[in-house]
Amino acid sequence: MTKVKELFGINTKSEGIDWEETIANQYCPYLNKGCIKTRKSQPEIAIGTCTMTYGKEGINPIIICPHRLLERRQIFTDCLHLLTTHVPGNELHIVSEVQIPGGNVDYFLVSAKEGKVKDFIGIELQTMDTTGTVWPERERFLERVGFDVDEVILESKSGYGMNWKMTAKTILVQLHHKIKTFEHLNKHLVLIVQDPLMDYMKENFSFSHVGDAKIGDPLHFHSYSLKERKKDQLVLNLETRLSTDTDGMAICLGLQAEAKVELIELIAKLEAKMSDDTLFTL
Repeated sequence: MTKVKELFGINTKSEGIDWEETIANQYCPYLNKGCIKTRKSQPEIAIGTCTMTYGKEGINPIIICPHRLLERRQIFTDCLHLLTTHVPGNELHIVSEVQIPGGNVDYFLVSAKEGKVKDFIGIELQTMDTTGTVWPERERFLERVGFDVDEVILESKSGYGMNWKMTAKTILVQLHHKIKTFEHLNKHLVLIVQDPLMDYMKENFSFSHVGDAKIGDPLHFHSYSLKERKKDQLVLNLETRLSTDTDGMAICLGLQAEAKVELIELIAKLEAKMSDDTLFTL
């Protein structure tokens, strides 16, 4: 059984796939362009591993590429209710990589009228970081479907693991640095994760005070399952919504946030990045 669950967005157990064409195109269906996750030693080769299996029985699909979370853009639709001052007639934009105190925010979902920001939500994506390398598993799968693969790689004993502790701690610390900014501006920040990572954070950090999502809280957690549907397609489904505030994050980590940014500065950054290309369309 291959440990590669999804390669270039395709379930590896699907039948009738032209893997030669798939590997040649290196196309990411979630970015709607070529996969940007490439090998450091061979930057012309895209790795393409979206999801790997993990666990003793090798049946748990764990997403390792954050772009996999962009499926159908459902994560943005699931945040629309947090645009509390959005009104019909406003345009919706998805603006990526905006810097605020504490670091970059992956995406902003923006409500705008005539090019002017009326409301916005920050959205962070977090998938599992791995230890080791998934490359040998990728090559073993390709060998099984008829590719000629370097024997040295096939015989390699290099493996991979899921870096649960570092992944969880890193994103929670980053959220703590950023949430003060959003709370100061009376706006929302949403973390998008897969269920296994959410479960790990709840079990290993102080999450007992983090309850069901409340619209008044600035920090929201949206946790998704990844399940198979018809024709072996793996589909994201929103399972859990939780929320807290800056004080709640302090309880989780025992730290203090310092970041603040003036609303006018952040709006200027968003408006400078908005264009026809950032329009959110279904």
